[in-house]
Amino acid sequence: MFVKNKMTANPFTVSPDQTIPEAHEIMTQHNIRRLPVVKNGKLVGIVTKEDVLHVSPSKATSFSIGEITYLLSKTKVGQIMTKNPITISPNALLEEAAILMRDNNIGFLPVVDNGKLVGIITESDIFDSFIELLGFRDLGTRLTIEVDDEPGIMHNLTSIIGKYGANINHIAVYKGANNKSAIVVGINSYNTAEMEKSIEEKGFKILYKLQNR
Repeated sequence: MFVKNKMTANPFTVSPDQTIPEAHEIMTQHNIRRLPVVKNGKLVGIVTKEDVLHVSPSKATSFSIGEITYLLSKTKVGQIMTKNPITISPNALLEEAAILMRDNNIGFLPVVDNGKLVGIITESDIFDSFIELLGFRDLGTRLTIEVDDEPGIMHNLTSIIGKYGANINHIAVYKGANNKSAIVVGINSYNTAEMEKSIEEKGFKILYKLQNR
């Protein structure tokens, strides 16, 4: 799956010449925490709600409301934004986006194509894609099966399932210890008792069964 398939295209943006109150209003109005900062069609930075709160005077300040409003109205987004943010291409894989976010401890990436901002992708988008990839919400049965980590195992397992006319909707492999792996198989059937019996007769071990109805 590519970033372009899960990103939010044409996101809300702000100019570096706009003021802090203007950026805050956009975030509040649209219930967002981060804004790409764009000038002349090019991404120049990112500003977050945390950035705005950091420059806002605390409630304990001696400034009057009028003074606070004046100070904030004179502070430009370009003064507080994070410059040269980490970006990703729309043609990159979602795994690349996840690794970038994880390694850099960030929850948001601007998506840039030939220098132009074309979208954003967030950690929530990655989570949704992970759930979709594993088919966790799909109707049917999910079997978690322990297998020996060796060639031919996947073929043997899927052959058993195929004999019962079931369609495999999703499959994932989790590497374990002692040359063991756990294979999670999503099947479009609830009648899996005989299939499970055959799987275990072939030496596999069913660790967990989940049915979504």
